[in-house]
Amino acid sequence: MDTKRAAVLYGKAAQDVPIRSKASDIVILSKLRVNALVVATTAGGYYLANPDPPDLTLMALTCAATALVASGASALNQVLERDTDKLMDRTRLRPVADGRISAIEGSLIGATLAIAGLALLAISANVVAAAVALATLVSYAGIYTPLKRHTSLSTVIGAVPGALPPLIGWAAARGSVGGAGPWSLFVVMFLWQLPHFLAIAWMYREDYARAGLPMLTVVDKHGGFTGRQTALWAAALIPASQLPFLFHLSSSTYAVGAVALGLLQLVLAIGFARHRSISNARRLFYGSILYLPLLWLLMVMGRP
Repeated sequence: MDTKRAAVLYGKAAQDVPIRSKASDIVILSKLRVNALVVATTAGGYYLANPDPPDLTLMALTCAATALVASGASALNQVLERDTDKLMDRTRLRPVADGRISAIEGSLIGATLAIAGLALLAISANVVAAAVALATLVSYAGIYTPLKRHTSLSTVIGAVPGALPPLIGWAAARGSVGGAGPWSLFVVMFLWQLPHFLAIAWMYREDYARAGLPMLTVVDKHGGFTGRQTALWAAALIPASQLPFLFHLSSSTYAVGAVALGLLQLVLAIGFARHRSISNARRLFYGSILYLPLLWLLMVMGRP
């Protein structure tokens, strides 16, 4: 076997890369880089739920457990999508799709990571946090992943598990997800994902079409509806981002900053809606990546 192979990974151009070790394949299988966002929003939810100085040990354990569950879900997702991953340039060299890790081995790795994370949450935090994490796992790997093959609405459904991590952190701190506070965080995370993922789906629409996945960007041939949806979701996020302020989770400084960030992202979304080019989709994608950590930073710094 050659020591190098061409790869297209995470949206990068094809290039020669060394064959990966088993450890590096497991890192790719677990999507540790992508799941850093899951950990960050879990930590944010924990911090905002705790009126006193946070228990840093419990916070760290909650984040570690959530990372394990998210990594397990990512591994199971790649096992379930191995056939379609083989057909897409940006995913065809994922470990299971490429055959470096078998489907059985990938399933065992995913299940082990997820079960370990759920157990750690239940033991170190509480059963409610573990239950929210389980709902995240099931909705992502058990509902969203299979639906991607059948309907463009899978993007909306997939935003549900992506919006649950702050509730895991909140539940770990308070033992409950009752009240408006945690659900205001859920709404913000839910709405943020939609323009973000529509931008990705446009950038890789040919890949999705090749794999036979009916993403909105594939079934909407000219992209007019996709553009309008992207702008509408970005616009809806602006008033939704005020919910944490209205429910006294953060300060007026956050509220002003959230509007400013939302307007900047809306400008990028409208630019994409008017001229649906790869470059405009990429600008929106990177803009959304900057938007979210800045929003959470403002929110956390403005905690009463």
